[in-house]
Amino acid sequence: MPGRYLNYNIMGNRPGNPKTGGRKKGTPNKSKAEIREHISNIVSSNLEIVERDLRELKPEQRVKLIIELARFVIPQMKAVDLKSDIQPAFIQLNLGEGTNPEDE
Repeated sequence: MPGRYLNYNIMGNRPGNPKTGGRKKGTPNKSKAEIREHISNIVSSNLEIVERDLRELKPEQRVKLIIELARFVIPQMKAVDLKSDIQPAFIQLNLGEGTNPEDE
């Protein structure tokens, strides 16, 4: 077709253009939330069975399983690197007259 230009629709934005539409940053994925709720309901309705099964495990296996399960309940903390130019200081307090532990 001479003289005509084809217009191709591009999925998404071109580089440098702001995001429009879709989920906002930080918005939870609906399907993941539904799955988590479903699993939570299963565990909640079977707590007695889960506790019985835990008691039947050897102590070492029980601790490992509890630690594994805790990952789903307790947020995992990231390692933090702390750097400081502050040097520790020695502070001597004079509390007046009294007993000196070094004299004993």
